[in-house]
Amino acid sequence: MTPALLILTDFFRAANQALDYATNLAGPLGARLVLLHVRRDSILDSELFTGELSDLSKEATAMALSQVATGLAVPVVVEVGHGRVAFAVADAVSRHHPLVVVMGRPDYSATPDELVRTTALDLLRTAPYPMLIVPHTLTSTVLPRRVLLAVDGEEFTVGPHAGAMRHISRTLGVELTVLHVTPDAADDVSEDEVMASVQRTGLGLDLPAPMRFRRVVAASPAEGILHAAQAGGADLVVVLARPRSFWGQLFHHSVTAEVLLHSPVPVLVLPTLA
Repeated sequence: MTPALLILTDFFRAANQALDYATNLAGPLGARLVLLHVRRDSILDSELFTGELSDLSKEATAMALSQVATGLAVPVVVEVGHGRVAFAVADAVSRHHPLVVVMGRPDYSATPDELVRTTALDLLRTAPYPMLIVPHTLTSTVLPRRVLLAVDGEEFTVGPHAGAMRHISRTLGVELTVLHVTPDAADDVSEDEVMASVQRTGLGLDLPAPMRFRRVVAASPAEGILHAAQAGGADLVVVLARPRSFWGQLFHHSVTAEVLLHSPVPVLVLPTLA
């Protein structure tokens, strides 16, 4: 089966930016695009109260999707879902089995952080799947080469998503740097332990160059990751979302959520099984 990238669109700027980014990814990956627009007509949708949702009619939505699809240089399928985004995405994922789910991050500067994180949290709870978040401020859609994988040194596994992640890394020829952030320069977690935790997942296999290691001392992990992403010229940041985070209330205050909200480069949220 031809691999797919599932793209969420509401026709706003951030979604268009994410679509451009995904289209560039789809070419070398040999992937088709599944363009999903969700008519968010559920009264339980918290973002109904922000005024940031598309209110196009069914006819206008169909026309807009057709226009977007016609201008793309890769194979594309368009779909319209209904209700809450998480359920519409879960349904599409179950049918298309995409490599990743791609969405744009709008300008949330005037929106409470708790509301911003709701959609990502809903998706992780309903359909824990790799999510690629593209910030609206991104000025380039070049393919990611320098990838920063932020880990905490604890054991983890990405289960069925390991193969898809290796396919993406191998095809794009990424340079993978494993980042460990610690509040103390004398951290007792060694480089060997951190690298071994990644190697056991298989994420470092088939790369064009050996994985690199970087340790950053920072007051908070999110601060360290964001600083490293900017200072090191990363094209993509990969963060882990552990079940203990997104099944409780911790996600709203988690490292993953903070990086997702503030990263200047795309963020791949990789759900783990532990």
